[in-house]
Amino acid sequence: MKRIACIGEAMIELSMDGDQAHLAVAGDTLNTAIYLKRSLPEIAVDYVTCLGQDMFSNRIVEFIAANDLGHANIRRIADKTPGLYAINTAPDGERSFTYWRSDSAARQMFSDADFRFLEQFDGLYLSGITLAILPQNLRLALLEWLQTAQVQVIFDSNYRPHLWEDHATAHKIIAGFWQRADISLPSIDDEMEIFGQTEAQVEQRFLTQAKSGALKRGARGPLSLGTPVVAQYEPVTDVLDTTAAGDSFNGGYLGALLSGKGQAAALQAGHALAAQVVQYRGAIIPK
Repeated sequence: MKRIACIGEAMIELSMDGDQAHLAVAGDTLNTAIYLKRSLPEIAVDYVTCLGQDMFSNRIVEFIAANDLGHANIRRIADKTPGLYAINTAPDGERSFTYWRSDSAARQMFSDADFRFLEQFDGLYLSGITLAILPQNLRLALLEWLQTAQVQVIFDSNYRPHLWEDHATAHKIIAGFWQRADISLPSIDDEMEIFGQTEAQVEQRFLTQAKSGALKRGARGPLSLGTPVVAQYEPVTDVLDTTAAGDSFNGGYLGALLSGKGQAAALQAGHALAAQVVQYRGAIIPK
């Protein structure tokens, strides 16, 4: 059975609806892990992170297990707690976030710089957020280890400027991971901001450099990377909340691709799942 590890930070999510707050569990790579497992139940999907030993950390582990994700590689740290964030959604579905995560347990991931336990997996999925919460020495050590590791690397830059110490560091690290990625899942807006490029320049860069994957372009639909695909994508007219649109695309796309379907079918699967997700509030929609 193929095993995929999704690596990152699982947080407590407060989704605001007027004066009411709905408590949930989410995080960019966790969202993708859940949607990947739903899209392709027959593969093993593990979540790799660090949590505390508090009630909210317990809730996160229970949520991960309830979504059929492996959790044996979650390290628990006694004096740490998970991060927290709140979502406020505008009438057009666009969202803004407020975070409390500067001292979260997930920042202690890979603190011993020993990545050998990742060799048990066939593929590793991580994002720019995963990297942003790590100290620079561990980002560089992870990238160096991946250069020789016999594992498929799936990467989404998912750029959050406030998580990085400066733009130059983010640019350098993300560029390095794009060079290593076997499957690239960038978003057009993130890449324009990180690299200071136009849409056309971003598209050309990934068409030239990416081995495989999809460039997410919102309502325009994805651009196929690695394999040319010409297709139309059904637009969504009733967007309620764009939270996890990109994460769910990644899960649907990867589920189809890893099941052996072709690139065109994988792109349609990712777009269809994202179109479903943006019609619900919060990151994880009902099964």
